[in-house]
Amino acid sequence: MMTGQEYIESLKKLKTELYFMGEKIDNIVDNPFIRPHINSAAATYDIAFDPEYMDLAVATSHLTGEKINRFTHIQQSRDDMVKKPKFLRAIGRKTGTCFQRCVGWDALNTVYSVSYEIDQKYGTDYHERVCNYVKYIQKNDLMVVGGMTDPKGDRGLPPHKQPDPDLFVHVVEKKEDGIIVRGAKAHQTGAANSHEILVMPTVSLKPEDKDYAVSFALPLDTPGITLIFGRQTNDERKLGTLDQGNPTYGVVGGEALVVFNDVFVPWERVFMLGETEFVGMLVERFATYHRHNYGACKVGVIDVLIGATALMADYNGVPKASHIKDKIIEMVYLNENMHATSLAAGYESRALPAGNYYPHTMYANITKQSITRYHYEICRLAHDITGGFIATLPSEKDLAHPVVGPMITKYFQATAGVPTLDRIKIGRLIENVTGGTSLVESMHGAGSPQAQRVMILRDANLEQLKKLAKDIVGIDEEE
Repeated sequence: MMTGQEYIESLKKLKTELYFMGEKIDNIVDNPFIRPHINSAAATYDIAFDPEYMDLAVATSHLTGEKINRFTHIQQSRDDMVKKPKFLRAIGRKTGTCFQRCVGWDALNTVYSVSYEIDQKYGTDYHERVCNYVKYIQKNDLMVVGGMTDPKGDRGLPPHKQPDPDLFVHVVEKKEDGIIVRGAKAHQTGAANSHEILVMPTVSLKPEDKDYAVSFALPLDTPGITLIFGRQTNDERKLGTLDQGNPTYGVVGGEALVVFNDVFVPWERVFMLGETEFVGMLVERFATYHRHNYGACKVGVIDVLIGATALMADYNGVPKASHIKDKIIEMVYLNENMHATSLAAGYESRALPAGNYYPHTMYANITKQSITRYHYEICRLAHDITGGFIATLPSEKDLAHPVVGPMITKYFQATAGVPTLDRIKIGRLIENVTGGTSLVESMHGAGSPQAQRVMILRDANLEQLKKLAKDIVGIDEEE
């Protein structure tokens, strides 16, 4: 297993083609816009060496018997599925932001299970390839970004009818030693500082879309792959420290557009090729795995937000006000509800035909649906308690200015004995956690809210519930 520093050093060896704000970035490690995301990912490596968290952070590979970072683990039991949200919450509490390794972890477990079932039907050797790939990732403790979301173009048209066929990743040529792919994956969390990308289809497909039914993995510095790093709300504040709010770990996960321009994929890295009838299964499994996470990583971040909000109530001199205490109680109540459903999804998990475990679909979808609502409400309550000053605070440069700095110190102080700087630091942290990018990601990460509602309705099994009601009042099924 790698330490956080070893992970950072490994990034220096990558030759990823990355662009940001009109410039090619050759040194991602020292780039101020990317470094906070690197620090957050590094925390996922260091936690594996922390005695307090080792039981959560370290697993035993069922493929090699070796000790591995849990982010590379193929989950083998209910215990694994319960440790997962506990583990993610712990890291969220440490970083106060996204640590970027969940998507790749979920992708590994998804492709592992689906490849097995494709092999059972067609006699292919995809699962063996996936197992070899997983062993490689585990041995080298590599960070994988899961490539699910395509640009999609016209949402009313299937991939093969798009005016531009490249708006979904697809195969453009089959060769003796592999395939050539073209297209893009959008909003790829942590892509800039990942070693590998594991690509999957993004929507259910019909036979006429077989060229789009492709799954593969590649190093992100493979020739032909270009990354375009996305902007975030107030991202130029990363050029400072105080104004960032979370100067060490940043906000959300440093998303990027990953473009494949006629990229070669060797056969041993191809895990699906044209099996359209398995794409729906793959998409659903990935979504369920990933929705399971949201009552964990986001809950950990909200733990930090609740703490910051309670501190701000102290700083503002109102910690004992009944309405303030009631609002903080509501924040805790909503947060623990989300964690509870995530734990339930783990406790009620089941083994798939490949042997790895899969979360309870209903509880996983309820977890993510709750995030789309409760996260916003918790942030609203944080704003309510904190006050409007977080939206209009002068910059750290003004604070350091000999003329206006003392004025800021004087007029932004609150409770006696609390330094103005401390109040500003907590205010900026609250602004960081509750601001634009993080909220949008909570809404649309792991699929839009409507996608979860569709799954919830399906799993509710209304016909069975109708029968329960009929049975109680004595309505004959034949009537």
